[in-house]
Amino acid sequence: MSGVRGTGEPRCQAALAVLASLCRARPPPLGLDVETCRSFELEPPERSPSAADSGTSVSLLSVVVIVCGVALVAVFLFLFWKLCWMPWRNKEASSPSSANPSPEALQSPSSRGNMADKLKDPHTLGFLEAAVKISHTSPDIPAEVQMSVKEHIKRHTRLQRQTTEPASSTRHTSFKRHLPRQMHVSSVDYGNELPPAAEQPTSIGRIKPELYKQKSVDGDDAKSEAKSCGKINFSLRYDYENETLIVRILKAFDLPAKDFCGSSDPYVKIYLLPDRKCKLQTRVHRKTLNPTFDENFHFPVPYEELADRKLHLSVFDFDRFSRHDMIGEVILDNLFEASDLSRETSIWKDIQYATSESVDLGEIMFSLCYLPTAGRLTLTVIKCRNLKAMDITGYSDPYVKVSLLCDGRRLKKKKTTIKKNTLNPVYNEAIIFDIPPENMDQVSLLISVMDYDRVGHNEIIGVCRVGINAEGLGRDHWNEMLAYPRKPIAHWHSLVEVKKSFKEGNPRL
Repeated sequence: MSGVRGTGEPRCQAALAVLASLCRARPPPLGLDVETCRSFELEPPERSPSAADSGTSVSLLSVVVIVCGVALVAVFLFLFWKLCWMPWRNKEASSPSSANPSPEALQSPSSRGNMADKLKDPHTLGFLEAAVKISHTSPDIPAEVQMSVKEHIKRHTRLQRQTTEPASSTRHTSFKRHLPRQMHVSSVDYGNELPPAAEQPTSIGRIKPELYKQKSVDGDDAKSEAKSCGKINFSLRYDYENETLIVRILKAFDLPAKDFCGSSDPYVKIYLLPDRKCKLQTRVHRKTLNPTFDENFHFPVPYEELADRKLHLSVFDFDRFSRHDMIGEVILDNLFEASDLSRETSIWKDIQYATSESVDLGEIMFSLCYLPTAGRLTLTVIKCRNLKAMDITGYSDPYVKVSLLCDGRRLKKKKTTIKKNTLNPVYNEAIIFDIPPENMDQVSLLISVMDYDRVGHNEIIGVCRVGINAEGLGRDHWNEMLAYPRKPIAHWHSLVEVKKSFKEGNPRL
């Protein structure tokens, strides 16, 4: 049977089918015995290979389809979880604690006080900072604790910022590098968390102004007595027809005694500055402390120039065999102080003590402007007038040098260009310094007008100072600049000698 199956598959199948049908017939046909048919029926029919292969293919296809479906369902569920579930959960976690109060938020006041005490411990600061960082994604930390931690960290940061230099731009780095250390220490605010003992410093090493108050008052009294050199009476009138200023010296009163006999031999020299070449003087009055001069002096000058002129009176004691002693001087800056000079006006002035005749060095005009937001101080040198002649030609080669001072130390210096052969130079040049707003009370500016010399060292014509500790117009100009920020404030300043520019010694120039 097996041999028949091996010869040809189609014919064998057909023969087997015919044989099977014959065996099922009752009775079997001739030539077929019952045993043969029975053995054929007991043998299992062999399945077709093509049917088996087709069944296997269908099974594999169904398995692949099922696996792909499960994978698609898993991908869909993952995307739904990422896109919908996570944003909703984050939104719920970032909602205010009042909407969903947690059990920790309902703690007793005593537990809250203990927690606040723990927050003051500096050793737990690092842990609290980490807790604040994760508080946005972890809703387990109560909102009250988070707010307490933030306030504590803010106070700690403010304390650290106050105990160090204020953060500013890099333009102020060079300025702070030269500042004395005590300036920073005096401006530190230690806050309210330090013990009371730290807020009450001891008096060791500190200056007590009350110890020097009486001494300074006594010094002022002695100084005022030394400056009390009597009074002088004079009058001014302008002759419009001849364009002449008429100065009449009337009398002097209560002059100091310069001779051994207890009297003086006074006389008066008169100048109309800035011209010192025209010098006039009165007669000498012998052995008197209350002389009466009653003399007239004429100065030819146009009326338009009177606003720029100054009257200088110097009172001397005549000595036949030695140098004349100077009693004092009077300088009238504004000739229109008493009247418009259309009629004669009598003026009384105190005679200021002086050992030598002062020299008019000239004036300088400059403006100050401060920008607090940028920490920038701009000094614009505009011009000078009536400068002292330093060269043999009767002129000077002036330039202006500006120094930034702090406690007598020069931090920076800048200068203008040089103007040749002039006593009335015009500059219009800006000089800029970077000063933080918190240090404006510790600095000042020294303005020096110099005469340039090609051979040798440059000479100082005169100086003036502006700052919070300056005197007179220098202090007023500085305060006006601070009162009107971002606005240029210009004034004329008189130049003085270097030795008169400071109270507490002279800085290096």
